[in-house]
Amino acid sequence: MSVMGEPNFAAWSAQRVMSGAFGGNITVVDKVPPEMLFLVDSHWYQYPPLNPLWHGILGFVIGVLGCISVFGNGMVIYIFTTTKSLRTPSNFLVVNLAFSDFLMMFCMSPPMVINCYYETWVLGPMFCQIYGMLGSLFGCTSIWTMTLIAMDRYNVIVKGLSAKPLTKKGVMLRIFIVWLFTVGWTVAPVLGWNRYVPEGNMTACGTDYLSQDWLSKSYIFAYSFFCYFMPLFGIIYCYWFIVQAVAAHEKSMREQAKKMNVATLRSGDAANTSAECKLAKVALMTIALWFFAWTPYLITNWTGVLQTASISPLATIWCSLFAKANAVYNPIVYAISHPKYKQALHKKFPSLSCAPPASDDATSTASGVTTANEEKTNA
Repeated sequence: MSVMGEPNFAAWSAQRVMSGAFGGNITVVDKVPPEMLFLVDSHWYQYPPLNPLWHGILGFVIGVLGCISVFGNGMVIYIFTTTKSLRTPSNFLVVNLAFSDFLMMFCMSPPMVINCYYETWVLGPMFCQIYGMLGSLFGCTSIWTMTLIAMDRYNVIVKGLSAKPLTKKGVMLRIFIVWLFTVGWTVAPVLGWNRYVPEGNMTACGTDYLSQDWLSKSYIFAYSFFCYFMPLFGIIYCYWFIVQAVAAHEKSMREQAKKMNVATLRSGDAANTSAECKLAKVALMTIALWFFAWTPYLITNWTGVLQTASISPLATIWCSLFAKANAVYNPIVYAISHPKYKQALHKKFPSLSCAPPASDDATSTASGVTTANEEKTNA
């Protein structure tokens, strides 16, 4: 029985009955246009068509996520680029992340909504290659931009005054290298190292993780290392030492306050919540959301390559959708937690802000605002 129960769509039910209920000859591949069949792996011919309700749910979810992501990331780009105080080298990385996530859902959402309506890929093999390449490009760019943000915070918070300030030329060079690096990895399948093929339910395209030749397998392993494990461990490494550095700073402040016979050296709300707690929350959210978004899709790819379990069409598309959803909450983690961004948001769009945000040094530190870096750069 389907996870959602028996379908209520008469035509679909009748078609299943005529084909022998759940053991008939109708498969998820039957609606695929003939020119697309050379990209479809034989693995998918064993699965019956999805309940049309699933296509409706998938189309609705990706449509809603697309609207939220385009609106949210577009607002981040607008506010950061039009607010002079926010146009700092460190914030260029936040803008690049928002730009990549904006393009991710702007390019991924409409085609999938169309294909969910037709219940198969109807845009042709060439667009399947473009779709898969763009999804991989923007996803990998977002991942490495998040890593650069973590490295920048590590540079300022952990190294402190001994850190080399990030300049506009330096950050633009880093952004250029990230885009060049990710373009190389995402163009490789188009040139023959692996390939982009329809996902299990035939409404989206991604890397071919079912081919058992070593050329295709080597790409999945190499891509996983350079675009998943390396940035993940880089982010964990940076935030580990950031939390330690801030915790040590808070400890020294408490000891100094004790020597001065005062309750705290901070004032106002900053005294209620320590900086290391705020920073730990931001760090935990950053790593957790990143991990939960991309790990299911990584598991799907490795399961296909290693053939450790049978992959269903529904599982593949939800894992792919989960990874794309990372573009939705990145603006929340990296922009909404930015005190100066919240102030600019309240000024430009007061209806979207519940209350004017208060300035808080501890919050600035916890959200990774590189104030020290900005001052050294301006100097």
